[in-house]
This record gives sequence, structure tokens and C-alpha cells, in this order.
Amino acid sequence: MSDAIEGAGRVRKSRVAAIQMVSAPDVETNLASAGRLIAEAAAQGAHLVALPEYFCILGRHETDKVKVAERDAQEPRGGGPIQSFLAEAALRNKVWLMGGTLPIVSEDPARVRSANLVFDSSGNRVARYDKIHLFSFRQGAENYDETRTMQPGSSPVVIESPFGRLGLSVCYDVRFPELYRSKEPIDLWFVPSAFTSTTGSAHWETLLRARAIENLCYVVAPAQGGLHPNGRRTHGHTMIVGPWGEVLAEQAEGEAVVIADIDPTRIKEVRESLPALDNRRIQ
Repeated sequence: MSDAIEGAGRVRKSRVAAIQMVSAPDVETNLASAGRLIAEAAAQGAHLVALPEYFCILGRHETDKVKVAERDAQEPRGGGPIQSFLAEAALRNKVWLMGGTLPIVSEDPARVRSANLVFDSSGNRVARYDKIHLFSFRQGAENYDETRTMQPGSSPVVIESPFGRLGLSVCYDVRFPELYRSKEPIDLWFVPSAFTSTTGSAHWETLLRARAIENLCYVVAPAQGGLHPNGRRTHGHTMIVGPWGEVLAEQAEGEAVVIADIDPTRIKEVRESLPALDNRRIQ
């Protein structure tokens, strides 16, 4: 952690890891896999580690996530094994950890909030973002409607960190560029995802690179990638994109730790060369 910070709060180059998984219906199995991959990322010098959407469960049925939903640990009688795992993994590996998403109970007992929890290297939770845009898609035999089992969030979340300003989003959010605009520019956007094979092959890379280009920032997109035990195939292609839209690192399928260095000097250079954020006329 300390080598990611220069002087009195000034940020210098840091290393980020985007973890790709092929999650199963069993929470305990997924936590074991995630723990191993987080440790691998830390061993490669990562300061920030990001897990994919629903790293903890991809069930056989949409309602499986509801059955393992946890009450927010910051509420009375809250907490659970997934939240405890994230806090302990961040502390044990001395990394900031973006917890992909996990199911948190909502006001509706039949639906959950898809929450991205962020922990610092001391294991303290510093942010919670609830997925705002819920995925729906129909094409042939494919039929998805997340509103059946999820409640949407309503508020964007930005974190001030030793690594710059971090923006949180989840999967389908990436299709809504207005979420990624901020009065104060974001340095890194996180997009934990479980894109379908159909939509991913058509749009995934284009959307990620577009969000990086239009905001002149890094985009870190850990993904589910492969054929899951429930029979679903996710697109994968976990990716880290630079502020000029260049793909810095990528993994097509299978479990992996995707690593890249985040350089604030590069962000500064790109924004000075192409001052598009300063040239905006519609806010």
C-alpha cells in the first residue's frame, strides 16, 4: 500500500488487479476461489483488487441469490459470511478490495440489492454502491430480467482514495454513459460484470473503451468468463483500459488475475493534450 502514495496525499503509479472467475452455485466454493485469486494478485504487487459481478454465487435459478442474501453489516444484526470474507481478505492481503457484487436484503423479501462493497487495506468498509440499471434482454431462448429478483439502487458513488477518485458501477450500467460523467473527473472506473456471451461478443470491448475515451480515465472491468456449472456461458474478456482507450491487459476466458499499472501522470498528460472534459458545454 505505502508505495502507492507519494508525499502528503499525492498519488503516484499503483497496480490494479481485475479478477476473472467462473463462479458456481455454491458460495463456499466461490469464496475459496476468490481468496486464492486475491492472494495471487497481492503477490503480484496489486494495491487494488476488483472481483467480478456476483463472484460469490451464480445459481441454478434466479432466486438462488435471494436465498443467500445478507443483511448489511452496518445495520443492527447485519453481516454474513460474504461480507466477512471481503473484509478479512482485504486486511490479510493489505489491498483495497472492490467486492464485485453480492446480494444484500432489500425492503422486498423476494428481491435483493446487488451491492458493490469496497474495503480498504485495513479491512474497513469505505463504500457501498447498489447497481442502478437492471439488465433485461430477450433474444430467442435467452431471457433475462433482473427486476424479478433485484431492486435498483439510485445513487452514484465516488470514492476519494490514495489512488485517485474511484467511480463504482456494475455491468449493465456501462450502457448508460451519463452515470460516468462527474463534475470532478474520475480517475478509475470499476465495472464488475457478468456479461452474456451474446451481448458481450457484440458490445463489451466497445462500451468499455468508450467510457475510458470519453472520460479520459482508466476503466477496470473484472468479469465472469466461461461455462458455469449452471449451464450459463458468460463472455469473460476481463479488461483494463487506459485513458486513451488502449487495452492494457485482457483475459478471454477462465480464472485469471489481470494486472496493469495505473499512472496518474498518464491521466494528466492525456487530459492536457485533449482537454475534452474542460471543453464540455452540456453538463
